[in-house]
Amino acid sequence: MNTSYDMQMTSSKVQIHTLPSLFMFETQLSDKMVITLNYYLNKLLKDKERPSHAGTLVGQIHQGEQLTMDHEAEELQEFRQLICNMGADYINNFGQVTGATMKLKAVDIDELWSVHSYEGDYNPIHDHGTKTIMGISVTCWTKVPKQIGQQGEVAHNSEYTLYGDSGACDGFLAFNYGRNEIMNVERLRPPQSASIQPKVGRLLMFPSWLQHMVYPFFGEGERRTVAANLNCWDIQE
Repeated sequence: MNTSYDMQMTSSKVQIHTLPSLFMFETQLSDKMVITLNYYLNKLLKDKERPSHAGTLVGQIHQGEQLTMDHEAEELQEFRQLICNMGADYINNFGQVTGATMKLKAVDIDELWSVHSYEGDYNPIHDHGTKTIMGISVTCWTKVPKQIGQQGEVAHNSEYTLYGDSGACDGFLAFNYGRNEIMNVERLRPPQSASIQPKVGRLLMFPSWLQHMVYPFFGEGERRTVAANLNCWDIQE
């Protein structure tokens, strides 16, 4: 994205070229959709033969579980349609902003799973794989313990700090897309990481290559995540 402004010290007009590293979509799920997802997962948790997804995930979920969700299930079709439509919009946005010529793509779920995390559970840094080279990932939360994010969010709170054993990022989802050094501000280097506070109904979409991790949290409560990888297949004209 390019912007321009008038310099204060001269009469020159300066154009600013913003060189993005990636794009991330965010939306808020309706209360109805959150209830539907939790209803499906509550039934799944009661199933003695519930399928584990842990074999394909790096999550160190010792207290909870990681479960395979059936994206063909009737009650999940509204959610499935939402994230697939968002995936198509994501590809179109990428082409519009970067000027790239994008092939027509069919977007559909590669895999869908849930993560039921409790005290001490965490995810080490990782990325995701899909069957197609172009892959899109999704994460959202349907339950969040009240102690996560008590200090607020990094981007919206000037008092946010990691110093002093604050616990400010406990349970947060952290993205990393470059080098992060304490002197970045003095060197005029923009942040190359982001920590996101889980909130009920908050949904994020990002490219599957983006490395991310989940910090552990402490105390009571379940941190319930629904995640998906999307394949982007070429459409033969």
